[in-house]
Amino acid sequence: MARNKGPRLGLGKVLLRIFGFFFVSALCGVLICGFMVPVVQFTSTTMGGSIGFYESLPSQLDVDSPSLSSTVLSADGQHIATFYAENRVKVPLDQMSPFIRQAIVAIEDSRFYEHPGVDAQGIIRALTSNVTKGTRQGASTLTQQYVTNVLNESRLSQGRPEDVVLSGDKTMGDKLREIKLALELEKRFSKDQILEGYLNIVFFNRNAYGIEAASRYFFSTSAKDLTLPQAALLAGLVNGPSVYDPTTAPESAFARRNLVLDRMLEQGKITQVDHDAAVASPVELKITPSLQGCAGATIAIYFCDYVSHLILNNEAYGATVEDRERLLYRGGLTITTTLDSRLQAAAQVQVDASAGANPDKWGASMTTVQPGTGKILSMAQNTVFVPQDGKFDTQLNFNVDAKDENGNDLNGAGGFQPGSTMKPFIFAEWLNEGKSPTAVVDASRRVYPVGFPWRSSCGKVLGGYSTAQKAQNLGADDDLQNNDEGYYRPMPINYGLYNSINTATFATAAQLDFCGIQKMVDAVGLHSGLDNAQINMHQIGNLLGSIGVAPVVLASAYATFANDGTYCKPIAITDISDSQGRKYPAQTPECKETVKPAVARGVTAVLQDVLKLGSGVYIEPKVQNQVPVAAKTGTSNNNGATWVAGYTTRLATASFFGDTTAGQQRAGQNVTINGKFYKSLDGYMIAGPQWANYMMQATALYPSGAFNPPAPPPSPGPSTSPAAPR
Repeated sequence: MARNKGPRLGLGKVLLRIFGFFFVSALCGVLICGFMVPVVQFTSTTMGGSIGFYESLPSQLDVDSPSLSSTVLSADGQHIATFYAENRVKVPLDQMSPFIRQAIVAIEDSRFYEHPGVDAQGIIRALTSNVTKGTRQGASTLTQQYVTNVLNESRLSQGRPEDVVLSGDKTMGDKLREIKLALELEKRFSKDQILEGYLNIVFFNRNAYGIEAASRYFFSTSAKDLTLPQAALLAGLVNGPSVYDPTTAPESAFARRNLVLDRMLEQGKITQVDHDAAVASPVELKITPSLQGCAGATIAIYFCDYVSHLILNNEAYGATVEDRERLLYRGGLTITTTLDSRLQAAAQVQVDASAGANPDKWGASMTTVQPGTGKILSMAQNTVFVPQDGKFDTQLNFNVDAKDENGNDLNGAGGFQPGSTMKPFIFAEWLNEGKSPTAVVDASRRVYPVGFPWRSSCGKVLGGYSTAQKAQNLGADDDLQNNDEGYYRPMPINYGLYNSINTATFATAAQLDFCGIQKMVDAVGLHSGLDNAQINMHQIGNLLGSIGVAPVVLASAYATFANDGTYCKPIAITDISDSQGRKYPAQTPECKETVKPAVARGVTAVLQDVLKLGSGVYIEPKVQNQVPVAAKTGTSNNNGATWVAGYTTRLATASFFGDTTAGQQRAGQNVTINGKFYKSLDGYMIAGPQWANYMMQATALYPSGAFNPPAPPPSPGPSTSPAAPR
């Protein structure tokens, strides 16, 4: 005789279960009838107290949209990244496979389309099993489960994870609240609306909330394309996401899937043939991991990080950082950016190639902005965001400022010394003061001692630089140096610019009002990359670019010349909307004419000669043979930061190569990079080809015409010698 292997129960436990059965059965009937008839009389004091508590419960459930993933897109619709607290993509019911709709009803609530939100038959059946067999069957309908999910989602959205109630932890009060809300919910929404809401909110896996995310994660498909075996597996998963996870418990998942298929057959939802074919099929997963935020960006990872900081720093998206994070990670936003994925791909190839394997961790970066709009079209650098063996990793963005204008963190490297790429702005002030671009200046002068009579009409004191050789007691540097011998002589100012002669730049500044130079630098948006502060041009050393500037800022400044003197603040976001179509503030072009068109055209005319005759003549490929282009090379004092900044009428790009470590103190001298030895790095050597190769591809996508010609030069002034003492 077979022995009973079930648990032995004492008389007290048996009586308690029998009492519980009759009590809850009666309560179930009372609850349902309470919504059918106006008055129900209760003779039991206990029952009367329960119904009084029940009547005091809220009956309105705020069915807000559940936490939805936010998506960042390029301007041409390419996916960049997804932000989420819960990976979820909302889809309408008609965009879900009929198999998943049938499977979830079959296994979770076969009487879903018959009951009013609470299933009395199901409760009694579960109670009977629990009392007589000692099981722990649940009896929650899909509507009740939906209520629980909505309540928990609301708690999470409000930052109250400690208040989330799991099924096994529900009190009698929780259960009564759930029942009342479920009954009320059924009065407000159709069955299909409830089923749609449920399938969009339910938890499948820590990587997948809702049926669309689950379909993508487990099968790399959409909810509308789920096959019968796939739908059955996912429907079986919701009852125990960890127990039936096919990635960790394939046997349990397989058995559960087949149980779902059996239920579907029993309920006439599928044929025997379909059932047998589905049962015979293996569990074939095609996992598509969904990485969180910019760490999982498919392209432009650092641009993505920049965009996220623009949102998290802006009070237009919430009063507090927590509010803004909630919107980004739970608001279901579609964030359309300015990025052109084609330009981004081309830029990424170039920066990755510049240093090759890069054991010494040299940095390469490049940013393109669009003249006339300020749109950032590409932003690339040669590092990885998430550490990888053998890779140069950093989360700092080489292309942007460390902080925004309000002092908020942008996660930028803080800029790099722009060197001679600052010289066009001094030349621009020369033209702005009505001087001839071909006027001769004395570039033989190498000493500007303390007390030299620089001009400053606004009363600011000049200082910070003297060239009285070896006068170390004055804090002086050596005499002013040029890169090559043979240029210490009088020369036309345009010649000095396109050959990047330091002594010519100082001779130019010696005849200018430094307050005008300051206004010119400010007008094109140049500022310190560390703290967004003004670059103080009354510190004479800044004539040669000693304050770090971010590539996106330099590109925007050069775009001012490309755009005939109209400066546009760089922007990255063109549209933000949520799943309901609600619009949020985006960035719009902020453009203003800050440089006279004649001045901008005059600068452009000379910068075209940089590539034809001057410091950029050795840059390969010869992009100037393909399209009209203007550019300027730049190298810091220790050769640790090198640049080419250049533009067409439609694109402005700043290309950087050099040391990106804190303080940027490493010299670019006697170094081997990508297998080639360099005695001294110069802008034309690596940053130049990086820029030119990219611009060859970019200009094919953005064809450009000729620049507007400069105005005829004014008559020479009475003197081209340094200003007399005042």
